[in-house]
Amino acid sequence: MKKDLLSIRDVSVEDIASLLETAQEIKADIPAYYDVFRGRTVVLIFDKPSLRTRVTFEVAMRQFGGGSIYIPGKDISLGKRESVSDGARNLSRWVDGIVMRTFGHEIIEELAASSTVPVINALTDLEHPCQALACIQTLKEHLGNLAGKKMVFVGDGNNVAHSLMLLCPLVGMDFTICCPPGYEPDNQIQEYARSSAFRMHTAYTLEHDPARAVRGADLIYTDVWASMGQEGEADARASKFRKYQVNCELMAKAGEKALVSHCFPAHRGEEITSEVLDSGRSIAYDEAENRLHMQKAILYRLLKR
Repeated sequence: MKKDLLSIRDVSVEDIASLLETAQEIKADIPAYYDVFRGRTVVLIFDKPSLRTRVTFEVAMRQFGGGSIYIPGKDISLGKRESVSDGARNLSRWVDGIVMRTFGHEIIEELAASSTVPVINALTDLEHPCQALACIQTLKEHLGNLAGKKMVFVGDGNNVAHSLMLLCPLVGMDFTICCPPGYEPDNQIQEYARSSAFRMHTAYTLEHDPARAVRGADLIYTDVWASMGQEGEADARASKFRKYQVNCELMAKAGEKALVSHCFPAHRGEEITSEVLDSGRSIAYDEAENRLHMQKAILYRLLKR
């Protein structure tokens, strides 16, 4: 793998296969992974709040025998109090890896460019690669071979959607994004996803009709309608996204085999109903668990060099 994991565009088909294998071995509690990071430390710089991402990275380092330091972004104000590059150069002298959760993707790119230790994207406004990889791990556990399977993302064309649409072709899956007009994914990301789907002989589709989009889906995925930083748009978005709710009626249109997932936190009764999220077809909590195992695999592949 490359030095950093900033985007799904940083990983190859072979990298994904290796990460999935490593994550499953770690999940199986193979002793070979015990204490591999004894005496090593990562720093977590988070400009956005977090439950799953923070806890899973901290637990991962502790269970690997290492440690982590959590720093709220406001405490160091990279790019304001001092330049991002100076912060990266200093941190590189003290820690073995940097995990960052921030707003603009360009910030983490600048950090990685000046850092001599691995940088991991724990979420930016553009991508959420750790979440997407955990989703694929979970889906593989439930479905086995993913080639020819179809994922449908219903909702906002956001960072999670971006990472999933970039990842699906690399595991042989078709991907459909279904959103209201005006809330489509980033154009550059879409173009890259189309190109990747063409190369990998899969399909990328943009759809605005949820009923049509979910036909034949193996997984329906959704996320909040207003992401962090968009809270002021929540009411306006709610009216436009209402018909994109993942509910029992929409699941019925997908067919009996369709699974459903969500990256959390979930706004029950908005983008997804409790009946669906808590149903036997939901793999959302399995995916949340696999955040730990996949992030362990990412740390192992990047830091154990």
